[in-house]
Amino acid sequence: MKKLILTLAFLYSCTLPYAQQYQPENVKSSAMQYYNNAIELLKDEELNEAIPLLLNAIKADTNFVDAYLSLGGVFGELKQYKRSVQFYEKAKQKDPNYFLIYNLPYSINLAGNGQFNDAHAAINTFLSLPDLNENSIQSGEYRKKTYLFALNYSKNHADNGYTFHPINLGDSVNTTAAEYYPSVTITDSLLVFTRRGDNIREDFYQSAQLFNQFSKATLIDGDINIEEQKGAITVSQDGEWMLFAGNFKQGFGNFDIYISYYTPEGWSEPQNLGEAINSDAWESSPTLSPDKRALYFSSNRSGGFGGSDIYVSYLKPNGTWSPAQNMGPTVNTIGDDQAPFIHADNQTLYYTSDGLPGYGGTDLYILRKDNEGNWGLPENLGYPINTIENEGSLAVSADGLTAYYASDRNDSKGSLDLYKFDMRPDIRPSRTMYVKGFITDKKTGKKLPSSVELIDNSNGHLLMKVQSDESGEYFVPLPIGKDYTFSVNRKGYFYYNDLYELESKHADSVYNKDISLQPIELNASLTFRNIHFTSNSFQLPADAYIELEKMLQVLQENPSIKIEISGHTDNIGKPADNLLLSSNRAKSIVNWLLGKGISNQRLSFKGFGESQPISDNKTEQGRALNRRTTATIIGI
Repeated sequence: MKKLILTLAFLYSCTLPYAQQYQPENVKSSAMQYYNNAIELLKDEELNEAIPLLLNAIKADTNFVDAYLSLGGVFGELKQYKRSVQFYEKAKQKDPNYFLIYNLPYSINLAGNGQFNDAHAAINTFLSLPDLNENSIQSGEYRKKTYLFALNYSKNHADNGYTFHPINLGDSVNTTAAEYYPSVTITDSLLVFTRRGDNIREDFYQSAQLFNQFSKATLIDGDINIEEQKGAITVSQDGEWMLFAGNFKQGFGNFDIYISYYTPEGWSEPQNLGEAINSDAWESSPTLSPDKRALYFSSNRSGGFGGSDIYVSYLKPNGTWSPAQNMGPTVNTIGDDQAPFIHADNQTLYYTSDGLPGYGGTDLYILRKDNEGNWGLPENLGYPINTIENEGSLAVSADGLTAYYASDRNDSKGSLDLYKFDMRPDIRPSRTMYVKGFITDKKTGKKLPSSVELIDNSNGHLLMKVQSDESGEYFVPLPIGKDYTFSVNRKGYFYYNDLYELESKHADSVYNKDISLQPIELNASLTFRNIHFTSNSFQLPADAYIELEKMLQVLQENPSIKIEISGHTDNIGKPADNLLLSSNRAKSIVNWLLGKGISNQRLSFKGFGESQPISDNKTEQGRALNRRTTATIIGI
């Protein structure tokens, strides 16, 4: 509101060299009394109370241009841009010359209403005025740049019929206090957020979602809410970890990042993540990759590119975090780059910046990884998700269809409220399902903590890696749109591999898979699940090395074992041809392992052709099971 009063004062101080119809000194005294009373209310930031007085001023004198202009300013401050534009245009109709200097705030409210062409015309009129001071020129040029950005964005992005319709999450979540920094688990079943309390108090709340309805938000239990000065919060995709920013006595600086773990008794006492992540500066807005191996956050520490930059730290095998790395100048700017959110697909990151081209203030941007795992260039999310105002943090559901954010829109309960809206198709991440289950010893049934990896078959890159907990339970997101090798590894056991072909399939359910690992022992065997030879060929397929690398690891970790590779076919074709084909296929695997340095004394191969079927050859499904290659331990 003070900004509005200052703007009005600045505009009144400008000398207008044009003949004007409107004479402020001739305004009726009754109208001026209403107006002066309204200005006093505006000085105390009582906007809604001032509106009736300004309307009465107009009613008392329908030619009272300053009252129309003030109403335009007030409604603009209330983000009611359409009404703001209407009152500015009333003033313009009354006296176009007197209005000329007001083309700056008029253009801003036109842009707020999405009328960027009109806003561009208005700001050009403003900048054409003679004798503008330097501040006026800088303000006008800045706004012109944002309007041109908006027009170019619209020109380069086709209208696909998208409608931006944010929905308030309602009384179960929102109050007259401010709610912000939403975060959701991969199942969308749990929403966590921050709520402003009295003075510096901030608390963390949670709300469960069932059948698209949120339960009454409750204070998160445990020790996580003891300290009063906290900030941004995020929950891991599996709901097991919470990370947040707090200003505690035992911290390294202003705000540090802390972690809390879920226990049967509630959330554990928060632990400072240490000097690899925290500094004597400000750290906040943490977000955790779905495999919990990468932590992104904002910091204004020295050595960055601007005010606040985005950093990343990686979880090392020993459970500690690597020194935080700045994400570099393609992500960070001379402005403030904050509030990162990494999606469950582990390939898409959203964040805010006021240093990149945009609509004004802080905009939301999207980053995507390329096929080599490198981050691309940031892209603006576009209007009307981004506006002339400052946009805050964004969280996106696992299916990529719904976004959650905080805003003080017209229908908020008081201050910032939490909203959800449908994501425009071109800015959605990959839709992500997940696979979960328990890992056990095949012989004893004992639960096994193990390493679980998700590998992109198109390039062999490790997409995610998680460690199952002590109960053997694991949880791995599955982004749709690619084919993956899913691998479970534990020293002393044969690996487990499975193939998830999601590039051309529509996954519509969660995968539950309990896995039994075969201990390394004499006669133990496994089938190569992901090595699929083409018909009548023994040439190793391009993606075979993904699984062969796992077999190589087993041989390297167990240097005394000897294995036999066996080839099998279905009954299509001549038995003699099938026997030779199966032998050559087994031999091609042995040759690959020999090329990696495994001694030929530890490797042998044999072809069995169609002689040992494990399924009926009468169906294609059965024949596919019979076309297999296996590895058996024949020596310890």
